[in-house]
Amino acid sequence: MKSAILSFCILTFLFVTPLSARQDTTLYGSWELVPQKSTDIDHFRTLRIDIRPVGDRVAISQTWVSRVNVKDSLLLTPGGKPVTVPVGSWVLPHNVFMGLRMVEGEVRTVSARWEHEGLDLRVEDRFNVQGSQGKIPLSVVHRYALSPEKEVLFYTVERATRRTGPEIKYVLKRAGTREAFVLHMEDNWEIEGKLPINAMLISLQGLANKSGPNVYALYQKDWPFTYVTSVFDFYKDRRYYTFRDLKTPRDAVRALKKYAKGYVVWDKAVRTSLIVAFTVAGLEEAVVVSEDQIPLMKEAGLNAVEDFRGKFVGKNDAQIYTWAYEQYWKRCSKEFIIWLGGEHGNMMRPAVADWGIKKQVFFNDLSSRPSAKEEYALADRLLSEMKPMSMVMGWHSYAKDLEEEHLTLTSKYGHRVEGLNSLPNLSFSSQIPVSPGFQFKNNHHVKPGETIVPQKKVYITCIQTDGIGLGAWLEPGRGEIPYAWEVLMNYVWMAPGMAEYFYTMATFNDYFIGCLSGPGYLYPKAVPPKYLPQLIALAREQMKILDLKVFETMDWSEGSEVEGNTDLTKSVMDEYYKGMPEAIGFVNGYGPGHTFTVREGRPWVSYDYYLSPERPEADAAADLQELATVNAQRPYFLLMHVREWSNIKRVKGILDRLGPEFEVVPLDVFLTMAGKAPTFKERFLPR
Repeated sequence: MKSAILSFCILTFLFVTPLSARQDTTLYGSWELVPQKSTDIDHFRTLRIDIRPVGDRVAISQTWVSRVNVKDSLLLTPGGKPVTVPVGSWVLPHNVFMGLRMVEGEVRTVSARWEHEGLDLRVEDRFNVQGSQGKIPLSVVHRYALSPEKEVLFYTVERATRRTGPEIKYVLKRAGTREAFVLHMEDNWEIEGKLPINAMLISLQGLANKSGPNVYALYQKDWPFTYVTSVFDFYKDRRYYTFRDLKTPRDAVRALKKYAKGYVVWDKAVRTSLIVAFTVAGLEEAVVVSEDQIPLMKEAGLNAVEDFRGKFVGKNDAQIYTWAYEQYWKRCSKEFIIWLGGEHGNMMRPAVADWGIKKQVFFNDLSSRPSAKEEYALADRLLSEMKPMSMVMGWHSYAKDLEEEHLTLTSKYGHRVEGLNSLPNLSFSSQIPVSPGFQFKNNHHVKPGETIVPQKKVYITCIQTDGIGLGAWLEPGRGEIPYAWEVLMNYVWMAPGMAEYFYTMATFNDYFIGCLSGPGYLYPKAVPPKYLPQLIALAREQMKILDLKVFETMDWSEGSEVEGNTDLTKSVMDEYYKGMPEAIGFVNGYGPGHTFTVREGRPWVSYDYYLSPERPEADAAADLQELATVNAQRPYFLLMHVREWSNIKRVKGILDRLGPEFEVVPLDVFLTMAGKAPTFKERFLPR
């Protein structure tokens, strides 16, 4: 071949009907191949298709990209009969590795028409090909069709001689859309290990995602949020994203430096300086770096906006955060704040920091324990100055206080807690909407108004708590038995595409419920009465969107499940019954609880059993059998909480030991029967 581009034109005539009345003009534009969803293109690197109007005609150009590009240009004219077009090249680009070649010097006979009311374009192409046994005639149908959202093009090729195997199909997205980078986090989060690299990458992610979903990060296989890689595949396979791999920190800096205005240096000798540096990153659009990474920043042409080396030496956390409060608080979001706690000491896993940078939040890990007077006072002040019902992201520090202390403080102002310090990629997923036309559909097992009469049995149902993305969702056994899962309901606006991921994976036995006490995690007894109805109303709206009919509460504001009083008051329960009229029932607790009631067939049932990950299967089965002996009246409704680290194979192994008197049922069936034939005794806090 003498030319670097092989081209040949096809003039094709369509119906006489005016073009504008016959076709969907959104077909116009430039389209790029989504390789993981397309038929293999042999030695070509990619395929580009351009479809544009040319007066009364439509021009289609295919470019098969390699060292030598193969270009096929078509000009389609409305009206008319099939036309003959000279064959200008022997290349059959759809299967270049097959021993077939077009016959140069001969002609192709081409016709075209619009189908499906002008939404799809069909091109029929007839010509001879040369095989090892000579020439044979070939008939080919090319179809160009848009996805329902009209942002994805499906190009299919049908040859009369291809009678077996999968269809030849190419999926293309609009050029310049659904493109992102992917980072790879190091499997080490120690200060003297790889934490400085990971912190830098997370900050780059947060900065880049301020202007769109530009960067996704992959984490180690045992990351607490187990779905990271699976969601990544979902974005590629179901949402047609293409990702460019950034293999090294230097690659990441070079590709993403345009999103940064400078860098902030944290002091590896003062761990808290890193947390403050994340606040600076959001406000100043700065990359978070340690001293070792300064040369990389200078290489990228970035200048320091703040340097914390030596600045906080000898100061405690209360003093450091007070300084940060005075410097930055006025400029920070008053709707979001991040507790970058969890791990402590020589390590940190700040995966949620990308979201905080995007939202320009104040980062801290202040103690919520009243006896830590200075830190508690500042934490209380921060929360008091935020808007009511704000989002407290991240997690408390395991070294400073307890979960119940942290949630009691946040609930005091009507705020709601969401996620953990290890919650990843929220700055990316928050910008991926659900697919056009997608509706959240739960797997309901009870028809509205249906009555189910229980038998004299022990009915048991299982709820996997601590969030749908933790623990067992991707583990073996899901779908084998009825199982309920907590849905983090804020995903409906905070990560809608990720919520779609879970719903599309669900089996008939997977049943979703709302949680946890509100639109996010809170303790209803600690929430000011003026805010609780508003929070319940917001949770109700999220439940409607997510098609949820069961809601879960939990309250440790008066101590945990063993040491404290976890029961609810009648007045709190009144608010939920009033505020969630569509709910078929409520579940309560974490460990075993003691709040029970039923109103108009809608029960409120507390957990009777907590399955810890460490409990041997034989012991757990004996526990359940003993509960059935103690609660001798039938039917007996036994609600079991499964901690997130137990997979369903393990749970099924326990349930299989119980005998014929036990029956495992879906949660909505369980609650419907319990509401009609309750055998539990009503109990709640009398005050």
